Amino acid sequence: MVVDPVCKMKIDENKAAGKSDYKGQTYYFCAVSCKQKFDKEPEKYLAK
Repeated sequence: MVVDPVCKMKIDENKAAGKSDYKGQTYYFCAVSCKQKFDKEPEKYLAK
C-alpha cells in the first residue's frame, strides 16, 4: 500500500489510477485528477 501525496488516501500501487516520477521517486495516485494536481505543483504536495 502507498499513500496518494495529494489526497493522502491509501491505495494499492498495482491498482493506482496513475503514477508520476519526480526527483527519482515514484508517486502513485487514486485518481487522474490527483495526478494532474501533483504534476502541476509537486513541491506543494511534498512539502506537507
